[in-house]
Amino acid sequence: MIAVIGGGIVGTLIARELNKYVEDVWLFEAKTNFGMGVTKSNSAILHGGYDDPPGSLRAQLCYKGNQLYTQLQKDLKFDLKRVGSHVVAIEDEETKYIYSLLKKAEKNGVKEIRIIEKLELLEMEKNINPKAKRSLFCEIAGIFDPWIVAIQAAKSVRVNGGRTLIKKRLVEIEKKNGKFLLKFQDKSEYFADLVINAAGLYADEIAKMFGDEVPEIFPVKGEYFLLSKDYQYVNSVIFPVPTGISKGCLVLPTVDGGYLIGPNANRVVSKNDTATTKNGLNEIREKGMKLVPNLNFRRHLVKTFAGLRPETDKKDFYINVGKSGAIHVAGIRSPGLTAAPAIAEYVVEYLIQEKIGLNLYKRENYISKIERTPHLVHIEREKWNEIIQQNPDAGEMVCHCNKVTKKEIIDAINQGARTLDDIKFMTRASFGECQGGFCTAKILKILAEYTDRDPREITQNEDGTWIVNAKVRI
Repeated sequence: MIAVIGGGIVGTLIARELNKYVEDVWLFEAKTNFGMGVTKSNSAILHGGYDDPPGSLRAQLCYKGNQLYTQLQKDLKFDLKRVGSHVVAIEDEETKYIYSLLKKAEKNGVKEIRIIEKLELLEMEKNINPKAKRSLFCEIAGIFDPWIVAIQAAKSVRVNGGRTLIKKRLVEIEKKNGKFLLKFQDKSEYFADLVINAAGLYADEIAKMFGDEVPEIFPVKGEYFLLSKDYQYVNSVIFPVPTGISKGCLVLPTVDGGYLIGPNANRVVSKNDTATTKNGLNEIREKGMKLVPNLNFRRHLVKTFAGLRPETDKKDFYINVGKSGAIHVAGIRSPGLTAAPAIAEYVVEYLIQEKIGLNLYKRENYISKIERTPHLVHIEREKWNEIIQQNPDAGEMVCHCNKVTKKEIIDAINQGARTLDDIKFMTRASFGECQGGFCTAKILKILAEYTDRDPREITQNEDGTWIVNAKVRI
């Protein structure tokens, strides 16, 4: 058995890649669903690969990962829009930097990139700062929902004979008779022949359980504003000239039509610190308006949030085989989302087959195409009416902001959703402007009914995040 620890986008895609060769793949995730850690709270950008230091592992895997997403989207059926990205030069000295980025892009093998002058930039982005002089435009950059990739990749593992387990927090590892004995917080134990550690923020702590050393991971917090769909601010991803710490505070559309502004980048102590701060949000507001001056936070604000990303002093990915024989995939900072499918190939084709010397052969019965429940509002009206005739739940709207029906909620439950956040991230119900203000009670009732539970047992996400703690009428 091959075990993958960590069910974010990197871990799930590694498990999926392994599953092309080996049926007995087990994917373990500590949270209540896949993609609910670092994967869900970030800018959700498909990077072009031009910004990473030439010769780094980041540069080697980012552009390749970008290219692999074309087929991955067809296989896993998630939304991906290649809207392009601009690195905007507003000050004179910033022009020199974007030309240096162009040279870096050439070294990294990125061809789909060019400098565009002010007139063309303003035609493409009418709300950009009129002081902007030019930009570096990358046509292959895009936006997507990375947690859906993780959820669909985990589904792919199950479809192809592997096992996926949630709420499995690893606490101890022993080596017995040449195998790894994995011990989890819930007292369950599993033997594995090979283990891949892809535990995100906690990959360094998991490595120590094996007796291996990887670069120490420290969390960097990024804060964001989410604005509504009411006004079209930008068409593509708008970057400032990057700093030494991060790619800077940006403005970009989301795949469902909203807008993200952020992030900043502040090193924090706790790997659970996802609180927003007044100073941080003021910083983002100021920097966002430097790029797009007419951002209206008062009128269009939906929510603020923060996410953490794993950083190391080396500022590069660490992907290698430890002394124990386990494989460690650590320090997957930006552009980790973009590089994820290339990381998966690197682990399987290079580390496992070449470095460890394990001979793997592709399975003839592997199923690459994984179905996904369609968002009914996006299909043709006649087809939708036909579905309603067969199943009236398809005509009952639960989330009015994002037009999510009762059928879609029930389908998510049938696919394993057990918490409000599971429903939210699998269907987008309660993801809209009211943030669940009108639909949470309905979803709670459906979850209780279709999982045969008392509403008091249903949580937002982790254990203890209850919604109601007494009998209520819903």
